[in-house]
Order: sequence, then C-alpha cells, then structure tokens
Amino acid sequence: MILPIYTYGMPVLRKKAEDITPDFPNLKELISDMFETMYHSDGVGLAAPQIGKAIRVVVITLDVLKDDFPEYADFNRAYINPHILEYDDSETAISEEGCLSLPGIHEPVRRPTRIKVSYLDEDFTPHEEWVEGYLARVMQHEFDHLEGKLFIDRISPLRKQMSRSKTSNLLKGKFRCAYKVKSPK
Repeated sequence: MILPIYTYGMPVLRKKAEDITPDFPNLKELISDMFETMYHSDGVGLAAPQIGKAIRVVVITLDVLKDDFPEYADFNRAYINPHILEYDDSETAISEEGCLSLPGIHEPVRRPTRIKVSYLDEDFTPHEEWVEGYLARVMQHEFDHLEGKLFIDRISPLRKQMSRSKTSNLLKGKFRCAYKVKSPK
C-alpha cells in the first residue's frame, strides 16, 4: 500500500525515533509498504518518520544506479534499529541532496564518505560494518531522519537563507509533487 509522505513542518520529522522489538505489530507489512511508497515516489531511501512513525526503520534501494554502479544491482534493503557508530572524517564529499519530505528543495551537503553502522536485518540478525561511497551518503541522510534531523540542517547559513522561501511554502502547503503527501496545511 502506498502511504502518504510527511512533509516539512510535520512534528514527527523532528522527533527522535525509537528502537523496535521483533514483536512490533505488522512489521513485514510496514516494510513492504515503505518499499512500495519509496518506489512510487522515485526515492532511493525512506525512513519511518517520513510516513508518520517515530520508529527506527529505513528502506533503501540503489538498484536504480546499477547502470553506473553495477555493484548496486538488486540492492533493496531494510534496516531496523540502525545507528551510526563512527564517522571516518578523513575524507568528505559534497553532493547535492533532495528529500521526499522536502519536495522541490535540493542543496549541496558535505558528509563523510565512510561510516561504521550497526543495524538489524528483516530477520533481526545483527550487523555491524563499515560502509562507504554513495550508500554511506544515503544511510547518513536516512539515519538523520531517525534523529529528527533533515538535510537542510546540514547546509550553510547562506544556503539556508536562500531556501527559506521554499521551506516557508512547504509549511503553507504551497508546493506540488507527484506523490501522496501529508503536510502541515
């Protein structure tokens, strides 16, 4: 089922998400709905707060990049209770980011190119690993949602000022996008 995506200004996007347990109700269905919602919205990642749930669940697909990055073919994963354990700040990169919760806003964001993460897979098997490259960027973006942060929190004050009218329009419900949303207005 395709769910509405919560847009900028919805309180759940600023709330710190909580870990869940294996008995979380209808988790498999929720993850399936999150994947369907993400695909329908042309996203590469979706965090549970973006669909109104303050829980630590993220889905990521990088399959759309397989032409340029063959290693991402069939990459569709769910991350349960993910946490970033360590940032390798020895190398950072700036890349433009957008967000399904901030339709129409794209800004350059500097992030470390390598991070150490822990998470549970859909079978609740624990994982701890170093991740790098584009996947590390997507994870940082999506995991930020679990901490109540948005990518615009990571841009320069000047870029924030330049984006102010766009974020103001989001708060007023004055925007268009090709997917279902739930906005403050």
